Amino acid sequence: GEPVGLAMDFIAIAISELADISERRTERLVNPQLSGLPAFLIEHGGVNSGLMITQYAAASMVSENKVYAHPASVDSIPSSANQEDHVSMGTTAARKARMILDNSQKVVGIELLAAAQALWLRGESLLAPATAAVYQKIRQTVPPVDTDVVMYPQMAELDRLVKSGALLEAAEQVCGRLL
Repeated sequence: GEPVGLAMDFIAIAISELADISERRTERLVNPQLSGLPAFLIEHGGVNSGLMITQYAAASMVSENKVYAHPASVDSIPSSANQEDHVSMGTTAARKARMILDNSQKVVGIELLAAAQALWLRGESLLAPATAAVYQKIRQTVPPVDTDVVMYPQMAELDRLVKSGALLEAAEQVCGRLL
C-alpha cells in the first residue's frame, strides 16, 4: 500500500494547490481594487453583498484542504501485535485525496460563478467561442445576481456542472477534444 499512499498524498497536495490558485483568482474578481469591477461583483454594493460569501466559502475550503493535505504516508502505527510494524496509511491518504478533490471542485465552481458574474457586468461580446459556450452553459441554469440572494443553490449548480463534465463538453463542442 505504500506506493498508493505516496501517490495519493502527492495528488492531494497538487489538487490542493490548484484550489488555492482558483480561490485567489476568485478573490481578484470580487476585489474592486484588483478587478476594476464593482465590489463583490454586485452593482449596488453596501445594500447587497453580492458574491462576498462565495469567496469566503472558497477560502474556507482551501484552508480545510491545507489540513487534509498533510501526508498520511508519513505516519505509521504498528498493528497485529506488532507483527506489522509499518502501515502504509494508503487508505487514509486516498480518502483525504477524495475530500480534497471534492472541495477543490467546489472552489473551481465558485470561481466559474464569479467569472460568469464578472462577464455579465463587463459584457460578453468579446468572448472566444469556447468561452462563450461555457458561459452560455452556466447561464442556462444560473442567472446573474443583481440583488442579494442565498448563494448556495448557485454554488451547488456550478459544483454539479464541474463534476459532471458538462462545462468541458460545452467547450469541446466548439474547439474539439481538450483532454
